[in-house]
Amino acid sequence: MLVNIFKSKIHRVKVTQAELNYVGSITIDEALLEAAGIMENERVQIVNNNNGERIETYAIKGKRGSGIICLNGAAARKAQPGDIVIIISYAWMTPEQAASHKPIVVFPDENNQVVA
Repeated sequence: MLVNIFKSKIHRVKVTQAELNYVGSITIDEALLEAAGIMENERVQIVNNNNGERIETYAIKGKRGSGIICLNGAAARKAQPGDIVIIISYAWMTPEQAASHKPIVVFPDENNQVVA
């Protein structure tokens, strides 16, 4: 048996763009993806603290150091620039793996930069 476990998250990051005319996904600064251990094209859940929306899509790598958090395609209807979101990833694990798993939590600064 496998269980779906919280793997990592980028906690309270600011949406910088929303691009409706795009094929879908969320563009995330490469440094934030790396810090959270989220791979490009990995499925993520986005929780919008401003309006309560919860959506799932996949991550696209944005320019490193840019601070970009851009909801693309239909997801652009779920957030506006300036909204604060949490980006969460999950992983399938055996119960034994899950028992010792330690999730990664990234707390970016107000400019969506990784804090050392």
